Amino acid sequence: MNKIFIGVLFALSTFMVGMPIAQADYPDKPVTFVVPWPPGDLEDVLTRMIAEDFQAEYGVAAAVVNKPGGGGGPFPGAMEVAAADPDGSMVGSFVIGVPVVGPEIGIEGLTKETFEPLGIFLTYPFVIAVAGDAPYSSLHQLAYHAKSNKVTLGHFGDPLAPTQVTKAAAKIMGFEWGSDAAFDMLDCNTLASGDADVINTTIQLILPCLNDVKVLVSITNERISKVPNTPTIGELIPELDIFLWNGLFVGAGTPQDVKDKITAVAKRSMLSDRAQEVAANSGALIYWMDADASTAQINKDRATMATIAGL
Repeated sequence: MNKIFIGVLFALSTFMVGMPIAQADYPDKPVTFVVPWPPGDLEDVLTRMIAEDFQAEYGVAAAVVNKPGGGGGPFPGAMEVAAADPDGSMVGSFVIGVPVVGPEIGIEGLTKETFEPLGIFLTYPFVIAVAGDAPYSSLHQLAYHAKSNKVTLGHFGDPLAPTQVTKAAAKIMGFEWGSDAAFDMLDCNTLASGDADVINTTIQLILPCLNDVKVLVSITNERISKVPNTPTIGELIPELDIFLWNGLFVGAGTPQDVKDKITAVAKRSMLSDRAQEVAANSGALIYWMDADASTAQINKDRATMATIAGL
């Protein structure tokens, strides 16, 4: 091999070493959507729709992995997403508690900057409901009654935003709950049996007896289609305008083109007929709030939670 040829090869190899390595187009490997809850509820059903549509769109495996145990912390599913490479191979489907409450309760590795929202897509249809024969038919009437009568509240747990809102409403309206307790299930039977006078639950759990109960207020960002005449909590108490939502999140630093691809599929999924059918049947609000609007919502919710904590 002559010296000229060897010199050309050396120069070419040196040039190629300095060139950036071409990156494969995303997605080039399986994508996991992490839901920090057991299967079957609204966030799981809708995230599975997104995963199915993503797999159909790009031809790579996309699956939902359920990581129960994250309602009030320590958010095991969220922390798994936080520890993953920010390359779009792991996407979190999180409730408000992860980005809003999580950074405030001292979980190592979970800060306000840990995740970037792709979009919020679900409002859980939480309501405050009472038995049909209750001596009050509005939140203000309940407040007046509770100032001189013991009223018991049933909820799904203190860490949940709707519970926090319900208790904060009592403080703002000048009354105290006679007692309160967390329940595994809050439905028609809870009211019929007298286990609680007032329940903070989702409207799909009381649909079978909707004509026999009173829904005083919804803890949602818009009125619920199943009870269109019922006001939202924000209409009655503007400083408590907060709701339990679910959205998609990725680790900070995920490339924009990757986020755009996930977002495009998710938005199309949530606006599809099958997702809107879930909304019609459950009373949930299903939509697509883009990344900028979602960031603004998260910041607003952090301020609202700070207000609640200060009451």
